[in-house]
Amino acid sequence: MSANTTESTWDAQEVDPTAPLLQVEDLFVEFHTRDGIAKVLNGVSYHVEAGETLAVLGESGSGKSVTAQTIMGIIDMPPGVIAGGSIKFHGEELLTASDRRRREVRGSGIAMIFQDALSALNPVFTVGFQIEEQLRVRRGMSRKDARKRAVELLDLVKIPNAKGRVRQYPHEFSGGMRQRAMIAMSLALDPEMLIADEPTTALDVTVQAQIMDLLKEIQVERNMGLILITHDLGVVAEVADRIAVMYAGRIVEQSDALSLYRKPGHPYTKGLLESLPRLDQRGQELMTIKGLPPSLLKIPTGCPFHPRCTMAQDVCKTDVPPQHRLMPGRMSACHFAEELISE
Repeated sequence: MSANTTESTWDAQEVDPTAPLLQVEDLFVEFHTRDGIAKVLNGVSYHVEAGETLAVLGESGSGKSVTAQTIMGIIDMPPGVIAGGSIKFHGEELLTASDRRRREVRGSGIAMIFQDALSALNPVFTVGFQIEEQLRVRRGMSRKDARKRAVELLDLVKIPNAKGRVRQYPHEFSGGMRQRAMIAMSLALDPEMLIADEPTTALDVTVQAQIMDLLKEIQVERNMGLILITHDLGVVAEVADRIAVMYAGRIVEQSDALSLYRKPGHPYTKGLLESLPRLDQRGQELMTIKGLPPSLLKIPTGCPFHPRCTMAQDVCKTDVPPQHRLMPGRMSACHFAEELISE
């Protein structure tokens, strides 16, 4: 699309004030490959309110990023196929919306920070140009106004000398600075919902903390909904309001953060927590979850986690566990969830 063509942005007048900011219900996604059908998402459901942080946890391949890409409408179709479910933003169904409507929502309604900032940024254009382009195309800004706004956004994410940095290329930024630039790009159209896919991957611990603090600060200022996708429970301990744990394309547990850390309601969540390094276990061997996640081409019958579960019984091998309501705000897909939290 040429820079002098203005594309429509998200129309706030069409929202349903009584609906959650984002609601995903019973979402199924498959990838049709030469080896068979990979069932990547198997009934994923969660919601996010304005100003709330939902952390989505799980090992690589559990479906965290595919859920986000489906929300954004950027999965490749084919081989990807949305086999069922619903995604609503302010109560408006996105899966049946026109391509034009999805483009209006994308960026100005829901924005995404991608996992690898170096790969996500185009190496042949300056960082400033990549921020300015969407402002010119989507908001119809002049080059001068777009450059001024790009500098403001880089300054917002605490990049030093933003006026000079706006003319630099991605390779001239450090890893932490590139991630900040990605955050600035995602905020350019003032989204109400931000999806951060592994925003601290490959960053050192100090920079991780700075990025998480920055995201939280911006979220509070703008009252944004935030979905934080990660496999690191340590990263989300202080920032998440609620946590959804994914395994083999399913949500196996949802809970407020404090309750989940105190008393996990699913054996998989318990295994993840026990694998975290602890100061009071110095010198001891780290706990691990035995085995590997299942192939999505051939998910085990019954509970997908049963081959790796220390609590598994015969029923786990045959019956898919439904979502049990343990208490208000807590759900677990385990046949023995009540026994687990009562231990």
